[in-house]
Amino acid sequence: MSSKTRLDRAFRDAKRIPFDDSSKLILFSDCHRGDNSFADDFANNRNIYYHALKHYYTEGFSYCEIGDGDELWENLSFESILDAHKNVYLLMKLFHDQGRLHMIWGNHDMVYKNPKYVEKHLSTYFDPKIGEDVDLFCGIEYHEGIVLQHSDTGQELFLTHGHQADWWNYLFWKWSRFMVRILWKPLNVMGIADPTSPAKNYKELIKVERRTKKWIIANNNLITITGHTHRPRFPEPGDIAYFNDGSCVHPRSITGLEIENGKISLIKWQIVTTEDGTLKIDRFLLEGPTALIDYKTE
Repeated sequence: MSSKTRLDRAFRDAKRIPFDDSSKLILFSDCHRGDNSFADDFANNRNIYYHALKHYYTEGFSYCEIGDGDELWENLSFESILDAHKNVYLLMKLFHDQGRLHMIWGNHDMVYKNPKYVEKHLSTYFDPKIGEDVDLFCGIEYHEGIVLQHSDTGQELFLTHGHQADWWNYLFWKWSRFMVRILWKPLNVMGIADPTSPAKNYKELIKVERRTKKWIIANNNLITITGHTHRPRFPEPGDIAYFNDGSCVHPRSITGLEIENGKISLIKWQIVTTEDGTLKIDRFLLEGPTALIDYKTE
């Protein structure tokens, strides 16, 4: 099965979500939320992520998570991750309860492609304060792809994790998971990167991007937004319409894509120092905002 076939299938079977110029969406991916151990890359940025997500909740944004939200290669269960970052999940639950949470599975949380697994592990959690199970993400669904379709212009934006263009991490993800748990997790603590990950292997990253761009060209320059490589991408109108929201495990910062007023922007949240020496979390505009219609092809 080629990367073209995998991307074709993800697009064909994607969940369709209507939006218009009044819609507000924030797109994050590759959070890799872990168990707060030394190998938990998310732990360094969890306060930044929580603050940013709370901002978007207050401002009425919908949240689209484009894969690898939970680190289920290094960790055996979701329960240990929930215990480590419960405040984050309770905030995400607020989005879910209002129909503002849309989830895509990636290679590191590929177990979520199984609805029975999702229902068993994500629907409820045990609350020790009251001694019983309480609702968490009851009824939540994970998808391989999401298509945002503009209600007025008909323009489509295809969201998927992007590992479809990475044959090793798609077809052999169980083997990769085994290697990460047994070998790369302890080595990661010592600073040795996993060479099979495109986020840590530049040659693999370029190959994944090249295959994705080839698919976009073959599909009339369809706006395609992925994660997986952890490298933010924001094309100019007229270029190949390949966007990447980056990741939430950059050193001391997180990146994402905002869609608001019919425009798209690449943003970064990080901790900065004010003149009086106070630390605060601030948002920075990296690219855009650029009108989505400027990328439209006939």
